[in-house]
Amino acid sequence: VDHLSRVQLSKLVHAFRSWKEGAHTEYIRRVRGRYWLAFLLLRFTGARIGEILCIDDTWDVDFMKSEVRIVASEHSPERKQTRVVPVPFDVISGIFSYRSDFPEMRGKVLTLDQGNFRRKFYKRAKEADIPRELSHPHILRHTRAIELLEAGVPLTTVQHLLGHTLRSTTAVYLRRSEVAVKEILTNKGLL
Repeated sequence: VDHLSRVQLSKLVHAFRSWKEGAHTEYIRRVRGRYWLAFLLLRFTGARIGEILCIDDTWDVDFMKSEVRIVASEHSPERKQTRVVPVPFDVISGIFSYRSDFPEMRGKVLTLDQGNFRRKFYKRAKEADIPRELSHPHILRHTRAIELLEAGVPLTTVQHLLGHTLRSTTAVYLRRSEVAVKEILTNKGLL
């Protein structure tokens, strides 16, 4: 499973942040702020791009608990599965600040066109010197899964956070983090 290294992820975050902060007008600040927030949610939830762009910031963001409710995009409307994913406080406060700065955007902060988001992502990835084969939004899902497993988060928790129905789907990421597993076990005194 391909994923970004820590250095690559850091470069990508920097590219997105610099692009957002380079906005020279109020309108551009409003537009780029939405892409920045969608990027951060992708980075910290491990959700699919379609799931992020369906988040309603009035109902799906719990500002008090620093959580986001994500509706699984792959299920039929009759069986919509949801999961609640904790995100860093900075991300939640970023959404809150954005809504304070642009109150007319309430309820539609994340309603971006997926194609446009992908184009912005590709440009930021190119600026960050990310190889083309890793320059797509879904790479953040893989990266988050590896990051969680390397940190010692239990497989079942990662499964829930990613919204995988089968544990075997999540277990694919374990193969990539086998070196980290040995390091975790050593650090915890189990080897």
